This record gives sequence, structure tokens and C-alpha cells, in this order.
Amino acid sequence: MQKTNTKELDKFEVYLNEMINKLQDCQREKSLKSCSSCEFYLKCELRSEYVSAVYNSMSKGDTGGFEF
Repeated sequence: MQKTNTKELDKFEVYLNEMINKLQDCQREKSLKSCSSCEFYLKCELRSEYVSAVYNSMSKGDTGGFEF
């Protein structure tokens, strides 16, 4: 597992970091500062995977009962 500061990252956080990097790479390739400026914003599979990674990182993979 990776470490940031003294905290070990769990598999959900590691995957989230990977998705963040992929999303930022895509934004750089398209010269965008935000996904919302992209023509594929609502249909983007990468963005959907990122949103799922954020949810799973916050809920640690548990389904249901999670509130923002």
C-alpha cells in the first residue's frame, strides 16, 4: 500500500488516486480545466468511473446508507 504522511491508503483510496490522475491527464490532453467544459461531460465513462471511485472511497465499498 502507498503511504501519505503516516497514513496507509486502503484499496479504495489507491484506486481513487489512480482515477484522479487519469481524469487530470484527460483534461490536460483536451486543454480543459474542468470536465464540465467537455462535450462528452454527461456521457463520459472515465468521469463515471471517477465518480464511483469517489463514492467507494468515502463509503469504503459499502452500499446503501451513505449520505453526503
